[in-house]
Parts: sequence; structure tokens; C-alpha cells
Amino acid sequence: MVAAAKRKAKKKKKPQQPQTLNQSNPQNLVDLISRVTHTAHSFLSHNDLALLPSQSLTLESLIASTSHSLSRILSLLPKPLHHPPPLPPPQRDSWFRRFLLAPDSRWVDAFRMSKPSFLRLVNLLTPSLASAFPQIAPDCALAAAIFRLAHGAGYNAVSRRFGITQPEACRAFFAVCKAVTESLGHLFELRTDSERVVVGFGWSSLPNCFGVLGLARFGIDGEFFGNNGSLIVQALVDSEGRFLDVSAGWPGSMKPETILHQSRLYLGVEESKELLRGPSYKLSDGRLIPQYVLGDSCFPLLPWLLTPYNRVNEEDSFGSAERAFNGAHSRAMELVGDAFERLRARWQLLSASRRWKQECAEYLPVVIVTGSLLHNFLVKCNEPMPDKGVNCAEKEADFVDFDGVVDKNALRIRDALALHLSRANMRR
Repeated sequence: MVAAAKRKAKKKKKPQQPQTLNQSNPQNLVDLISRVTHTAHSFLSHNDLALLPSQSLTLESLIASTSHSLSRILSLLPKPLHHPPPLPPPQRDSWFRRFLLAPDSRWVDAFRMSKPSFLRLVNLLTPSLASAFPQIAPDCALAAAIFRLAHGAGYNAVSRRFGITQPEACRAFFAVCKAVTESLGHLFELRTDSERVVVGFGWSSLPNCFGVLGLARFGIDGEFFGNNGSLIVQALVDSEGRFLDVSAGWPGSMKPETILHQSRLYLGVEESKELLRGPSYKLSDGRLIPQYVLGDSCFPLLPWLLTPYNRVNEEDSFGSAERAFNGAHSRAMELVGDAFERLRARWQLLSASRRWKQECAEYLPVVIVTGSLLHNFLVKCNEPMPDKGVNCAEKEADFVDFDGVVDKNALRIRDALALHLSRANMRR
């Protein structure tokens, strides 16, 4: 029996070793990948109007990466091999011209605005676009730029959809940015609609408030900016979430108080004296409150810039007036955080997860200003606010609290407003 068992063991086959790429049929692998790629390309070509932009952009990226991988495989395999046929060229009629015949309900998905708002924007910008970039119809140039801004699409993807070359897509984008900043700059209503702003905050029990001041970071890659490099944007926001003033492009290493002192907002208040010159508000106890802005604790406390009470490790020592002020201040500060979140959610090119290349950093400020003005335009058009994205906004926790000299007049104004808010809470 032992001998029989040995003979049986000898007859057993050795386990097969997995075949390497060279041992298999490489042509079959190439043909398979080619068929899959062509099938996906055919599906995309026939369904590009039915797919959401995010879906078509993802599918395009997968097709491109698969084609690139196939090229690498062909370069590593022995010759000769039958090379797969190239992907067919895009349809002669651009996606945008065919999209114009699609249902109006698709416009919000594609351009983050309804068709009537888009057409209104075309009418406003056509004079600037027609003179600055006559090669492309104004509606096509605007749509191409908005699509890139809305979805963070690369110029190659924009080129395919709008029937223009990649250099034309780039030029159209910055022509639209220039037209928006020149034609819609009045939508930063810091100097033009102070009464509306003050009334809006009055409904929130913040008398004579002229806005909420905050900061956000936009990531930049490159040695010059460091591992966590960024540009800082300072923005003043009203009670409706509109941007009243945007100061963009400050290096991430700058202190908030330095940015403030160099901004147009500060110069308009402290030097030219043209801002916050409205009448004071008389409180019930007879004290007067001048127009002011609420700002985060990283800013200095000034007579026109009121920051929260901040006593480290002494939270229990806050009185009712201080707690009332800090509560109202905290709720107001959410306005500027929400505005930045919705700006990033609406315009994916400004998403918090996106990091710009160092060589593109000089263009980022104008893109941020453009997105902010378009945000205001859409608020004015009563377009729905986009949902705030998950982890969409950068948190300001890394901005250190200001620890410089405190203005005594500012302390008196803040104390008076705090007492007013505390009494208002008691009457509710």
C-alpha cells in the first residue's frame, strides 16, 4: 500500500505557475482593452446630453487614462502587434449647440444657473466679450467659461464640448473673467447699498451692523508656498450671504491684521473716511452705536470692527451681556462661512479639495473675484443657493487670535452693544 501511495503521489501534477504577461497572448489583451475603450467612447458619444456633467467628465477621464495605459502596454510588449484603431473624432456639432435644444431643466446641472439667468448674463457681457474676443460667439465663450468654473473642467474637456481649441478655451475663460469683473463689479455693494445692508442685519437684532468679515484659504502647490501653501481671501458678507467686498491673493503666511491693514476696506474706513459714515444708532439707554462690522477674533478690536469677548480658560466668568454678544456674533460669523462654502459648492474650480499649481497662482485671485461676483448675480436673480458641500470650506481654526493693543473706545462700543443684546434676550 505504501508503494501504491508513492506511485499515486508521483502521478499528481505540479501546481501551475501563474502565466506572466509574456507567456500569455498580448494581442488578446490589447484587443480586449481596445474594445472596452471604444465601447465606453461610443456610449459617451451617444449619451453625452443625457449624462450629468460630473458623470461625463468622470467617464472621459477613465477613457483617457485607459488609452494612456494601453499605450504604455504597447510600448513594453514585443513587436510586432496590431495596434488598435484610434478613437473616433468628436461629433461635428458641439455638445453646447446640441445642449441648447435640451430641456431648460438641465441648465442648473450644467451651468449652476437657469437658462433665463444665463441669457440675462449673456446680454450684460456681450459688449465686452464681442470686442475682446470676437473669434467666438459670446454665448459660447460665456458657457465655456462657466462650465469650467462650475465643474473644474480642464481646457481639453471644455474644448471638446464647445467646439473650440484648447488655447481658445483658455482665452475665453479669462476674457469672461475680465468681462465679469468690469461689468458686474457694482454687485460688490459695499459703497452703493449701505441702507439695505444695515436693514438686513437689523432683522437679526444687530443694529447698525454693516457686515461680517472673515477669511478663507485656497490651496497652492509648489516649493514657494510650502507643504500647506495657500492664498488667503478676506471677504465682507451681508445678511443674505452676498459678498460686499472681496480682497484676494494674500500669501498664506501673512497675519490677518496685516491683511486687514492693507485692504481697501480698511483704507476706506481709516484713511479716505468714505465707508461706515452713516448715522449712529441710538440704543434704548441713550448710548450711540456707530456703524460697525463684526469680525473674527484673529482681527484687532476697533471702534468699527467688533470681535468677540475672548478670555482664555475663563469661560465661566462671562456675564450675561458678554454671552449675549458672543452668541449673536457667532451666529453672524456663520454667514461668512456659509458664503464661502456655497461659493465653493457652486464653482468646483474653487473647491477646497483643489490645489492650484504654483505657476497658476497669479490667476487665482481674479477667478475668486469672478466667482464671487457671479455668486452675487445669481442671488440677485433669485437662483436657489447650492447645498453646502461636505468638508467644502476651509476652517479658520489655524488663524491665531489677535493679541495686540486693544482700542478703549472699541471696548465701550462693544460693551454697550452687548448690554443691548442681553436686554433684548430678556424681553423675548
